[in-house]
Order: sequence, then C-alpha cells, then structure tokens
Amino acid sequence: MSIPTAMSQEDLLEVVPPFIAPGSAAMVRLLELPPGDPGLAPHRHSGPVFGYMLEGEMLFELEGQAPYPIKAGEAFWEPGGDVIHYTVANLLADRTSRFVVVMLCAPGVEMITMVSDEELATKAQQRIPAPPPYSSNPRHSA
Repeated sequence: MSIPTAMSQEDLLEVVPPFIAPGSAAMVRLLELPPGDPGLAPHRHSGPVFGYMLEGEMLFELEGQAPYPIKAGEAFWEPGGDVIHYTVANLLADRTSRFVVVMLCAPGVEMITMVSDEELATKAQQRIPAPPPYSSNPRHSA
C-alpha cells in the first residue's frame, strides 16, 4: 500500500566515492564560517566528506583542483585520504556562511589531520592557482 505524499526531491550530487574502510563511522556536522573567515589551515580528512551549502558562499580548494566558490544550495564532496584540503574560506565579508557535512571517518584515524609546512613546501609547484577574482587574495594564491 502506498501512502500519498507531496514530498519533492532534487538530485544535488552523485559521485562514486573512493574505497571506504570497513568499520568506518559516519559523522554529520554543521559548520559556520564567520564573515571573512579564512577557515581551517591546510588539512586532510581520514575519509570522504560530502557537504551541502546552506547559506552564504565559500571558497573551496582541494589538491589537484583550482579553488572555486560554492554557493548556498550547492553540494560538494572530497575524497579524503591523502588529498590535501587547502581552502575552505568564507567569501562574504558581511555574513556568516553555513554548511552541513557528512564525514566518513576511517577507524583509528583522526577525522582531521593538519598538513605540515614542509609538505606544503614540497607540493607548492603542484598547486593550481586560483582564478580571478580569488587570485588577488594572497592566502588563496599558489
């Protein structure tokens, strides 16, 4: 027996995630970036991360990709593991940006590991420059 519903749905993101280690745990987190906040320094996640931007706009940069904006209503993901997450900065100087993430945490590994200055230096040539207008901000330039 089907129950009538007025529910609607819209596909926001479909990806084939990388390998997920047996015993991984899921974590759902609401994150808020205050106006103009540069976000967390370069880091890694122990497993894949899937997110949805609720409000505002952030600059998002992963290893191997040029930084790009994510706006309210858009979904994003990152593979985690060895991939460096360089930038997650609020692009709005006058408003808080909010997003929800679902993180799959590998067993026995911290969800967030900061990347050392030495490793950043060794990979500096591989970083893709930010396109204008983001390239004018020294924190987001290669």
